[in-house]
Amino acid sequence: MTVQDWTPHIAAIADRFNREYRGEAIALPEEVESMPIFRERVSGQLQAKTASPFWQLAQPQKNQRCLDIGCGVGFLIYNWRDWNAYYFGQDVSKVACDAMNARAPQLNSKLFKGAKLEAAHQLDYDANQFDYVVSTGVSCYSSIDYWSQVISEVKRVLKPGGVFVFDVLDPDAPLAESWAILETYLGTEVFLESLADWKKLIQSEGGKIVKTQPGELFHLYKVTF
Repeated sequence: MTVQDWTPHIAAIADRFNREYRGEAIALPEEVESMPIFRERVSGQLQAKTASPFWQLAQPQKNQRCLDIGCGVGFLIYNWRDWNAYYFGQDVSKVACDAMNARAPQLNSKLFKGAKLEAAHQLDYDANQFDYVVSTGVSCYSSIDYWSQVISEVKRVLKPGGVFVFDVLDPDAPLAESWAILETYLGTEVFLESLADWKKLIQSEGGKIVKTQPGELFHLYKVTF
């Protein structure tokens, strides 16, 4: 797949999350709203099952330069200020980036270095710029072919010895199929790639899996190159 082919797909992801961050209601069929996983989403229980605690695998350190791909409003909700790490965000959602760029400097203008409106494969940074790259909750919305390009770019911008922490959807998780159905109705296709294929991809890019951590839906990896 060429870069041009990804554009409509990325636009659809951006549209879904722009609507979500604006708090717009999405009309769903009755059979979807009757699914237990939808009720968990409405009650807020699902969020705990979909959020990956990346800092448990590798906590950002003081004065490290860190890039958050698919950041959402991460600087506002995670402990970046306590970690005292320099934070660079990137997301396809304009609503999320605008919210971060408006509010994060008020929390800590020294640590927050801005949120760019760019896709995951478009890392417009110098080589060897970052000590730490994180990306959670986003790889499931694109094919593994697309993520080969993302990981190649992550490898380029990471310093030697730098760490990449990211999560992938575990297709064998009990909740995976129903969650994928719900996400499709909410506007984003979910790709159910095997963990074995993710491992092959990481290794093909010269990555070494240092540590893993399974969750109820997502599988976290700590990778070095």
